[in-house]
Amino acid sequence: MATALKNLSEYSQEKFTDISEKTFGIVVAEWHDDITSVLCQGAIDTLLKHGAKKENIYINTVPGSFELTLGAQFLALQEEIDAVICIGVVIKGDTKHDDYINNAVANGLTNVALKFNKPVSFGLVTTNTLEQALDRAGGKHGNKGVEAAAAAIGMLSF
Repeated sequence: MATALKNLSEYSQEKFTDISEKTFGIVVAEWHDDITSVLCQGAIDTLLKHGAKKENIYINTVPGSFELTLGAQFLALQEEIDAVICIGVVIKGDTKHDDYINNAVANGLTNVALKFNKPVSFGLVTTNTLEQALDRAGGKHGNKGVEAAAAAIGMLSF
């Protein structure tokens, strides 16, 4: 696994721009909220660490990861939102549902970013097991929410 080779909480901030006047929308899936809440907090902490104002961070929830795309679109529609961060978890089960959801979310978020010409970051943890998901939510592989926030900042710096 690629994540096994990199800590998700490590990133380059060398080219980050001033985000003190930027506004961020975070859309968080409620499914696996024990994990998504940790990912969301990692994203918030990263934004604040790099100068975002707390009052410029808006958090909205959706039922599950499949709904992240429409939630991201609702946020991207708002002119004052500069970047959207999407947080969710999909764990492989006994069926192939994870393949369908992961593909739909990846394509959907890409389409939202291109449609609105705004950064839409992919903070979706896609794993085979609950243990792997926990490893990416502040565990031994860092926090995917941190990575998603850093990606949004990086794209605003582009």
